[in-house]
Amino acid sequence: MKNREIKILLSAPRGFCAGVERAIEIVKKSLKKYGAPVYVRHEIVHNKHVVDSLKALGAIFVEELSEITDKSRPVIFSAHGVPKNVPTEADSYKMEYIDATCPLVSKVHREAENLHKAGFHILLIGHNNHPEVIGTMGQLPDGTMDLIQDEHDVESYEMNPNKKIAYVTQTTLSVDDTKGIINALKKKFPKIKEPFKEDICYATTNRQSAVKNIAKRCDMFFVLGSRNSSNSVRLVEVAEQSGCPHTELIHSESLIPFEKLQKCKIIGVSSGASAPEILVEDFINKLKNKFKIKIEEVEIIKENIVFKVPRKLN
Repeated sequence: MKNREIKILLSAPRGFCAGVERAIEIVKKSLKKYGAPVYVRHEIVHNKHVVDSLKALGAIFVEELSEITDKSRPVIFSAHGVPKNVPTEADSYKMEYIDATCPLVSKVHREAENLHKAGFHILLIGHNNHPEVIGTMGQLPDGTMDLIQDEHDVESYEMNPNKKIAYVTQTTLSVDDTKGIINALKKKFPKIKEPFKEDICYATTNRQSAVKNIAKRCDMFFVLGSRNSSNSVRLVEVAEQSGCPHTELIHSESLIPFEKLQKCKIIGVSSGASAPEILVEDFINKLKNKFKIKIEEVEIIKENIVFKVPRKLN
């Protein structure tokens, strides 16, 4: 096995985006400022390695504020954003909270609020029960925003013809899939108002473009990331749709398919926006134990975006 050579096309950019880096930094700086424990509502980002490493530093993860036993400790809201009733609930408990919502998700929240104020009924393109979708829908009163998950939802959607209508999207969707839904919406509702600037975030778009760029050259493609990470799952779909049907998500419980790799000459590797680079390094090291590995990093764009942490943590 060891004398078999496999070339790895390493997709770039990959891994952490600015919103994820900021959220992790907020937890670390909060622990430094307030001491342990600090509470985090929902996984700060969807990655087991990240969550476990922050737990080891003294972060305690909960799904709801009511689970927090010591309300004198601060709580951090995850990068996915929270419904408006969560900060209100924290205020009722007199809890200090730090909001780690990604600024690009906050932008969608403000967009939805402004559209609502202007009298629009809003359609949110996204995945049911994803925390970002729950957070965005929770910015507005019930019944003022509806979820659209696919083109079938567009077909069956009934709208009051006298109402103005607009759409926003979850930030971590597949650019191509969303395009189909948006086209269907525009066809059905020619006057629908669209965002000034696309809601899908720069990091999602860049990682998908980088995967598309190399997928057709690969015998197999691997995406490092969690099963509940929307952007990681989308990268798997993008690789499959872009010419590499043998694409797998490598998560915390995955076994590397060495038997299948025996037949490969070129494989692609990328990672979701919430997956740390150490997971990519570990994966490649495991391959090096079995095969001769040659690595070519294929970068399509340099990312230099940084989001600042809240001033009170500096």
